[in-house]
Amino acid sequence: MPLATLSPAPAAPPQRLTTDRLAANRAERLLFRRYQADGDLHARRDLVERYLPLARSLARRYDGRGESLDDLVQVASLGLVKAIDRFDAERGLSFSSYAVPTILGELRRYFRDSGWAVHVPRQMQEWALRVNAAVERLSGELGHSPSPKLIAEELNLPVEDVLEALAANSAYDTASLDAPVGSADGERRTIAESVGETDARFDLVDARVSVGDALNALPPRERLILHLRFVEDLTQSEIAERIGVSQMHVSRLIRQALEQVRLGAAA
Repeated sequence: MPLATLSPAPAAPPQRLTTDRLAANRAERLLFRRYQADGDLHARRDLVERYLPLARSLARRYDGRGESLDDLVQVASLGLVKAIDRFDAERGLSFSSYAVPTILGELRRYFRDSGWAVHVPRQMQEWALRVNAAVERLSGELGHSPSPKLIAEELNLPVEDVLEALAANSAYDTASLDAPVGSADGERRTIAESVGETDARFDLVDARVSVGDALNALPPRERLILHLRFVEDLTQSEIAERIGVSQMHVSRLIRQALEQVRLGAAA
């Protein structure tokens, strides 16, 4: 193969690049003039399409933080539209310089206000976002995750606030109790099935209602005797002394009262 075919394509001359950039800037200013001065919505649409790649690029910065990329692109696109509507083309500033912080601000607000699965105070949300940004920045500089103390020094925050912000990150995303999890024996179970256990006292709820009605139907003295025996845990002799009857009579009254409760609960 001739060596000439392997040579890279010649770069465009600097003068041509400058000319193309100037032409693009003139076209952009014309679109803004048509939209802002004449209300031309077609020009607005053309501006959105022109800068959508920028919005997508900024949205990808936040990919992998628990939100779908499609949702992030939608939020970034909304920020782009807001930037177009608010931009003052007469000031001579570059639109991209204005649009980038506007789009990033929209993405940060989305994470702050809509992305939390559990309610977290606004101040704590802001700290968490600052801490996340600091962790990302310091990790790139150090080559490893920074310590809470180093993060606190970077943000000029107390270490306790940094620790709270790191803990708050766990409230950003939640898992459904019906989500499947693996087990050591290979059996597929849900999270709900892997935590806690069935409370045996659930079976006593209906019984307590039935027994309560039956107890209320007893004469006051029998209710008092059962309370002293089974709630205050007094002996039959102590009950007999308290109510002024014999211990044998107390025993008979307890048997009779329990039988009435049994029949009443079964009815």
